[in-house]
Amino acid sequence: MLIKTLPVGHMEANCYVVADENTLQCAVIDPGDEINTIMDYIEQTRLTVKAILITHCHFDHTGAVESLMEETGAVVYVNPADGAAETGRSRTFVIPRSAVLIGDGDTVEVGGLKFTVLSTPGHSPGSVCFTCENALFTGDTLFEGSCGRTDLPGGDMDQMMASLRRLARLEGDYEVYPGHMDATTLDLERANNYYMRYALGE
Repeated sequence: MLIKTLPVGHMEANCYVVADENTLQCAVIDPGDEINTIMDYIEQTRLTVKAILITHCHFDHTGAVESLMEETGAVVYVNPADGAAETGRSRTFVIPRSAVLIGDGDTVEVGGLKFTVLSTPGHSPGSVCFTCENALFTGDTLFEGSCGRTDLPGGDMDQMMASLRRLARLEGDYEVYPGHMDATTLDLERANNYYMRYALGE
């Protein structure tokens, strides 16, 4: 499995290209902006995009979804709880009619890779994480040393604590790839993340 991190847009949201090195098929997680940057990498590495996975529907994680669909014909996978639900300064993301709606426990297969959906509301009602092998893509639920904000429309601190508790209780360690900032590991966050420790009652 090959993972490429592409920080995109003025909020530098992390877009991830996750590829099966044997088949050169890939999933793109949270294409938030800069479609040219994303497509340049895909074309240079001769990858075929089979799936667009969305951790949540805020504009900085979905801004290039439509363009990427048009460029690649890939299928969008999204939790419907977020679609067209944003208010205030956030732009509304309208879920494409062709999208596959996903929920907790669903899986998406791309080449030899299997992505499993974990429902993790709190930052938004439809926030999800994806596990794939030893990688955990957490969107804006879990960051290095922190967690996603809950003061936006649809945010809920109680749900965030429950989601962090769920992630903390996953078996084993994972490489954590968040929606912003640097990668970390689940063991490091269990040990050092105040919010995760608070969620666990420590």
